[in-house]
Amino acid sequence: MDRLSPERMSAILAGARGVRVLVVGDLMLDRYISGTVDRISPEAPVPVVRVERETSAVGGAANVAANVAALGAECRVVGCLGRDAAGEQLRTELEALSVLTDGLVVTDERPTTVKTRILARRQQVVRFDQESEADTDGGLADALADAVSELGAASDVIVLEDYNKGVLVPGVIAAAERAATLRGSPTVVDPKRRNFFAYKDATVFKPNSKELADALGEFIHPDDPDWMEGTRVRLGCGNLLLTLGEQGMALQTSEGSLVRIPTVARGVYDVSGAGDTVIAVVAVALASGASAAEAAILANHAAAIEVGKPGVATVSPDEIREHERAFHDGDLA
Repeated sequence: MDRLSPERMSAILAGARGVRVLVVGDLMLDRYISGTVDRISPEAPVPVVRVERETSAVGGAANVAANVAALGAECRVVGCLGRDAAGEQLRTELEALSVLTDGLVVTDERPTTVKTRILARRQQVVRFDQESEADTDGGLADALADAVSELGAASDVIVLEDYNKGVLVPGVIAAAERAATLRGSPTVVDPKRRNFFAYKDATVFKPNSKELADALGEFIHPDDPDWMEGTRVRLGCGNLLLTLGEQGMALQTSEGSLVRIPTVARGVYDVSGAGDTVIAVVAVALASGASAAEAAILANHAAAIEVGKPGVATVSPDEIREHERAFHDGDLA
């Protein structure tokens, strides 16, 4: 199975408008300072960037939420913001994208995560990170868990988006698992190394190839059904969705079958944010009644669109439909 009929694809995408999604994880604000370089500084052997433009975008779990909203689903987000100007800006930008922010927890204990990139003619010169990577604890962790419990009780799917910035601690993960179990909702996990084995019973667990290899400490074998099934069982997830970059995806299903999904990308401009797009589409599709394989096929088309855009970007249902049509008609060859 490597494609959906146009009718089935449209039915799944249309169902997004009745879906309520909760995204839990590490929120970020991405800032870009762009300009030109025509000389080296006399103060040090570094380029002098003449600033021409400054822009910002939501990143991390906030970008997942933006992708969910772009698909037409209702999206709420749980995460923490510092009591700072960046936190206010991130909230404002999320609300402008139609993401509901009543689950945000504001704290004096840590700053809002901000990643500032200096670009010269589209080439990154340097990046500055303002963040705390320490795990949340005490009252802050409790407040996050309480928000997950409250909002998860009315959510059709819960996404756990981990960037190792401290939000997804055991208490918050457990709250999400309880809320999903009580409601009978699927959970979709995009893991990072620190908590890689903390997510049990996820409906879909989506590492990339490097993350999985690093966590297991061994080479991966995405085309070996026995290895994929053994890994799925070891991770304790329902479906293991392994993203493989230009090699597409490998899905080991809860029924024990391996589905290989070849890439459908034809022009790669920027891979930033592709994983966020994949997890958002998978979550929305599952809540719309898609199987794990159908959700992965949809997400594969969405990722192909996203990597053809500069920077982090969202993908619309119309873009997904058109990309699928063009690809199978040979228009993208």
